[in-house]
Amino acid sequence: MAKDLLLEIGLEEVPARFLRAAMNQLREKTEKWLDASRLSYDKVEAYATPRRLAVLARGVAEKQDDVNEEVKGPSRKIAQDANGDWSKAALGFARSQGVEASDFTFKELGGVEYIYATKSLNGQEASALLPEGLKSMISSLTFPKNMRWGTYDFRFIRPIRWMVALFGEEIVPFEITDVATNRVSRGHRFLGSETSISQASDYVEALRGQHVLVDVEEREALILKQIRDLAEQKKWNIAIKEDLLEEVLFLVETPTALFGTFEESFLNIPQEVLITSMREHQRYFPVLDAEGKLLPFFVTVRNGDAKSLDVIAKGNEKVLRARLSDAKFFYEEDQKVAIQDFLAKLESVVFHEDLGSTGDKVRRIRQTADSIASQLKLDSEASQNISRTADICKFDLVTQMVYEFPELQGVMGEDYARKAGEKEEVARAVFEHYQPRFAGESVPASIAGSVVSLADKTDAIVGFFGIGIVPTGSQDPYALRRQAAGIVQILLDHDLDLTLEQLFDLSIAVHEQAGNLKRTADEVRKVLRDFFELRVKKLLSDNLRYDVVDAVIAAGFGDIPAIVARGSALMNAVQNEEDFKTTVESFTRTSNLAAKAQEREVKPELFEDEAERELFESWKLLHGQRETWAYAEEEGAMTAAAAELTALSGLKQPITTFFDRVMVMAEDEKVRANRLALLAAVDGDLKQFADFGKLVWQ
Repeated sequence: MAKDLLLEIGLEEVPARFLRAAMNQLREKTEKWLDASRLSYDKVEAYATPRRLAVLARGVAEKQDDVNEEVKGPSRKIAQDANGDWSKAALGFARSQGVEASDFTFKELGGVEYIYATKSLNGQEASALLPEGLKSMISSLTFPKNMRWGTYDFRFIRPIRWMVALFGEEIVPFEITDVATNRVSRGHRFLGSETSISQASDYVEALRGQHVLVDVEEREALILKQIRDLAEQKKWNIAIKEDLLEEVLFLVETPTALFGTFEESFLNIPQEVLITSMREHQRYFPVLDAEGKLLPFFVTVRNGDAKSLDVIAKGNEKVLRARLSDAKFFYEEDQKVAIQDFLAKLESVVFHEDLGSTGDKVRRIRQTADSIASQLKLDSEASQNISRTADICKFDLVTQMVYEFPELQGVMGEDYARKAGEKEEVARAVFEHYQPRFAGESVPASIAGSVVSLADKTDAIVGFFGIGIVPTGSQDPYALRRQAAGIVQILLDHDLDLTLEQLFDLSIAVHEQAGNLKRTADEVRKVLRDFFELRVKKLLSDNLRYDVVDAVIAAGFGDIPAIVARGSALMNAVQNEEDFKTTVESFTRTSNLAAKAQEREVKPELFEDEAERELFESWKLLHGQRETWAYAEEEGAMTAAAAELTALSGLKQPITTFFDRVMVMAEDEKVRANRLALLAAVDGDLKQFADFGKLVWQ
């Protein structure tokens, strides 16, 4: 026989951002507890609303399964003496397992015979296990923030106000903070009332009768349908942002979509400002036309039914009008201040106590950006745009608009810079230099935005590493991992002729000049290399096998476009070329012997076999070509990498012939050293592409 198991934890309103994770955690803990308790079940469903977390386990067995458990004990040599009598170790093992020594069996494992005890465990009734099990499961839930209430030491996301625990029709009895389980749940705060749930399987429908949709997927589908129906009816494009939908989903128990309006005069403000105000402060969905232009309407979702929607809409319009009026005031006031005056204010904004003010950071960004432009050999106009962008890239941080809406940094900078008469390229780059701000966002489109973004992000990473602040575990308060990933992506997408090492050195020099570093430059470089190696590995691992990643990383990863190209070429060869394994075997044999080389100069006059000369000439030809064709801009990194690997693979035949005809470890010391030097020269070029010895063959 099986029954459904229901657990509902009734709470004061929980912040929406915590609910999905809490719901999933409760489901996972329920599944693990049932598995650990040897209670079979069909499936576990999880539910959540602002006032409750719940799980419904379908088809839970009424009794644990009986099991016969076999436990390994000490070896027979330890368990029995020479006369076959049981030792103290064997008798102690018998007592610990609750069996008689006479019941032991013997089994061989790895050539050694051990004693085994077989225990029969009778299953307990589920009803006897559930009270303590459910109580401990609730107590084990973890949240980003907890609170205490009353005089209780118990901590939870919000105070527990009621609990429902049913196994079939029976209440599972236990208490937490003087709240005892029963069968009475609570409906919608205004539309519903208390409801008695007869049996666990009635839960979803019983709450529906009290105006609560506990099923998250059902609630989301209803919200989307209502919004889309409204969009179709009004011929609107309603922008549904996923994170806003997620928040609204966990703010309501009975969702009803409605729309309101605002004055068209507000449309004179940049629409990003209006959209941000609506989304962040009011949780409204903006309404756009077919071209993506904002219309003077908004859509919101009420936690209630469809009664008096016109009154609700008017109330929302009044609140939004006040918000937008504030935004309009901030926008107009900001434009009365010159960019230079904003820049002066940055001097009093602390970036970090050990790294100076934001004004100091801007000057460092300018120095680093100018150095990058010089390294890239950019023309005068591009360099001037980069310098000006770097000078003003942070001015909007002290505007009233960004103070009110921090997520508009860059957006307002671009708008204000354009209105102040800055060049279009500069204004756009002020926005772009923050990109990519999150995984999946595009990198800056312009060279000015890209260079200043590199300078800004590198300044932060080098600066914090230089004073000993390095991300550890999940702790990364300054988002240095995200900024490092952005640097890697910019270098890749723009195929910039700039290595990570060069970028590090440019920024380290600026920080050294400012006297910021609390560790040596070499120490900072080492930490930077280790940190960025993980970022590059993550980039490569999205498309390459782990051994291919390890192989190309070992050859150096500072040139991002090059390492991506090398990884792609090597992956293609490993997967598609049948004889590439034998090629790699010849490379690996070369590498193993090259490690013994003491000399580095190859002396052709010491060659004794034509195979030596053939390998030397083949290597010399390839080595001479490397600087002229490898990764040439006109060829593209991908084409160049494929060509280089093809050229390296051409060494397979002379290497094979060399090993077939030549005794590398010759008795003549000079001949032996020369042959090892030749192999070391070949291996040196191979290792610039990849460490082929790291490849794993199935």
